Amino acid sequence: MGEAVLPGNPPIDIVLRRSARARRISLRVSGLDGRVTLTLPRRVAESEALGFARQKEDWIRRQLAGTPGAETVGFGAVLPVEGRMRRVVPGAGRAVRLGAEVLEVPGAAGAVGARVEAFLKALARDRLVAASDGYAARLGLGYGRISLRDTRSRWGSCSAAGDLMYSWRLILAPPEVLAYVAAHEVAHRARMDHSPAFWAVVAGLMPDHARHRAWLRREGASLHRWRFRA
Repeated sequence: MGEAVLPGNPPIDIVLRRSARARRISLRVSGLDGRVTLTLPRRVAESEALGFARQKEDWIRRQLAGTPGAETVGFGAVLPVEGRMRRVVPGAGRAVRLGAEVLEVPGAAGAVGARVEAFLKALARDRLVAASDGYAARLGLGYGRISLRDTRSRWGSCSAAGDLMYSWRLILAPPEVLAYVAAHEVAHRARMDHSPAFWAVVAGLMPDHARHRAWLRREGASLHRWRFRA
């Protein structure tokens, strides 16, 4: 991957992605965070691709106007942790501390985003491991390893080998939503499909799962609003 800038007011950052499978130049504007991706076939010059992007500038700006603005996390930022809005403030000592209304972050201002991200990932792992363990025990089934990623297309997955993957950004959502995703993925240990039988397993683990699934469909994109590195 590479990067380029489309001049204008304001300038537009573009991620350049070269693909051996692409047959033509394509543009995508993420509805989650407004990231602009320009995909190039293997033998197309970057200058040609950027010329294509310039021709599509009006379209790109219209798409960006309809996406929520990204916010870089630093002192003074307000973001949800376990569904509750907290303001990032300077903290004492060495550890990040989660309060009822604040997230206290020690250290220099330039490192705040990275420290908050590390804290959230650790908290997400704790919550997701606990939820996965609880649901697996109820089903009398085990699972492989748990991994966390910053995925855009899915909130979780279960491999054929029983490994579970979750988006760490679930820690920004209400606890019941995080628990729903864990129940969903652990239920795949019983049924590797989305048949009525699978949803019956999910309902047995979480009877009100539909409400939390609907929250993700309605609000999930907003969890990608926050960026932790400039």
